[in-house]
Amino acid sequence: MKRVLLASAAISFFAAMGLAQSSEVGQRKENQQDRIAQGVKSGELTAGETANLEKKESAVSQEVKTDRALNGGKLTGAEKKQVNRQQNRLSGQIATDKRNAATQHDGNNEVDSRRENQQDRIASGIASGKLNAAQASKLENGESAINQEVHTDRTLNGGKLTAAERKQVNRQQNVASQKIYRAKNK
Repeated sequence: MKRVLLASAAISFFAAMGLAQSSEVGQRKENQQDRIAQGVKSGELTAGETANLEKKESAVSQEVKTDRALNGGKLTGAEKKQVNRQQNRLSGQIATDKRNAATQHDGNNEVDSRRENQQDRIASGIASGKLNAAQASKLENGESAINQEVHTDRTLNGGKLTAAERKQVNRQQNVASQKIYRAKNK
């Protein structure tokens, strides 16, 4: 077990050293987006966790874009180190969120099946690159709000949704579905 941990630490160290180069900043971002998409698809990441991760990823991407614009399309050595540290922190946060006890629970009724389908659509958009971090964050915030409302309604009604609540959630999911479609097809 120690050998596996040491080997993975060594790999992480050498990967971090190599990823400081600006040409690999984009590849690392892509890898992290793939990890987030996999976490969404598997249910390891909740909508709220995903929104938070995507917000952070978007901020790093915007910083890189700004730094490059100010430096003729390149990152300075100090900027590369800073971006690498930020990506390391984000990578750790992805791992922590995927391993924590919070999971996306999708039941077997229509509301929960639809929620799972929409999470899969967001995950595929992230994985394919059709959704950037900012778009995914916004969509996940909307999903998180719907999920919280469903949880609250079920808590107040002994674990079930009333017909009126199901109708309301369905309307909200229709709106969310349209937003996912528009974001993926811009």
